[in-house]
Amino acid sequence: MKQQILVVDDEAPIRELLGEFFKKRGYGVTTAATAAEALQRADEERLHLVILDIDLSDADGFEVLQSMKASHPNLPVIMLTGMGFDDDLLQEALQKGASGYVSKTLPLEQLLMEVHRTLDHSPQP
Repeated sequence: MKQQILVVDDEAPIRELLGEFFKKRGYGVTTAATAAEALQRADEERLHLVILDIDLSDADGFEVLQSMKASHPNLPVIMLTGMGFDDDLLQEALQKGASGYVSKTLPLEQLLMEVHRTLDHSPQP
């Protein structure tokens, strides 16, 4: 069975780019544009990993992270930011339960390495 990734970003081009990137590498991919959609998918689908934008148009990504971790404490979540690397945001993400933190400005191969690292160290659903 393919490992299933949920990509949560309010920007359609980002969702599409990441979705295609991970599908081509053998992952199953589901996407969500809003916090409500993301939380619903996490409840309904058997996910192995979530890639979650920090800055959603309808919610703060950290609030979504906390809601997901409350319902699914073993579900790994990598926070994605368009703001570049920020040590304070990294610390906040990790304190709130994120497994990792990646900037959208990094090459996709860096994100793939973070996904591999996270999945290798996470319990399977």
